[in-house]
Amino acid sequence: MTAEGIIDTSAALRSYYAILLGGIDRYGEGGELIPLLAENFTFDGPLAGQVSGADRFARGVKGFIEAVRQITFIEAVATDDGAAVLYDAVLPSATVRFAEFFEFKDGIIKTIRLHYNAADYLAAGGH
Repeated sequence: MTAEGIIDTSAALRSYYAILLGGIDRYGEGGELIPLLAENFTFDGPLAGQVSGADRFARGVKGFIEAVRQITFIEAVATDDGAAVLYDAVLPSATVRFAEFFEFKDGIIKTIRLHYNAADYLAAGGH
């Protein structure tokens, strides 16, 4: 499934998932991702904890992009200023379920809160 198939919502969200699905060769150092994130962007997730700044997040998400083989979108809900996306990510040795919550401001991503079982993610080959 392409990123465009998840939901009809903000261009930033569709672009975000296209980047996650594009593989590490496309990702490079995050040049496509950083413009999608607010200057005061924050991320909160089980392994990374709270991260401030688009550059730091771009470096961290690289490990996920290296490990993920496929994403299957299950459900998504969006408004003008936020979205929630539930998906399964196929990793090298297992599939792990993720729930991602977004806050938008002026058409870009201001915050991401990510929920998943960190032990399952690491056991499945995530890094």
